[in-house]
Amino acid sequence: MNLPERRLWWELRHSRLDGLKFRRQHPLGPYVLDFYCHAARLAVEVDGGSHRIDGRRESDARRDEWLRDRGIHTLRLPTRLLEENPGAALALIGEAVARPRY
Repeated sequence: MNLPERRLWWELRHSRLDGLKFRRQHPLGPYVLDFYCHAARLAVEVDGGSHRIDGRRESDARRDEWLRDRGIHTLRLPTRLLEENPGAALALIGEAVARPRY
């Protein structure tokens, strides 16, 4: 895990989001999710510079679609946000958890 992921993991592990349990490096089908909350059906992916490489966006889109087909929402957070404003990143995760899904 890189530093932004470690910071986020510390926040999630210490129940900063109403006690929701997150797993890190959670395997699901052919993928490994950076962070996953089963109760909220939420995958949180931390996207660094490698996600701007040719073909990576298409790969990420296929992954997100595969997860969506299984009722899992993906929230992608740029590493820059985690570095500059981890509180805002946690707020986005909190909003994603609270958002109703159908």
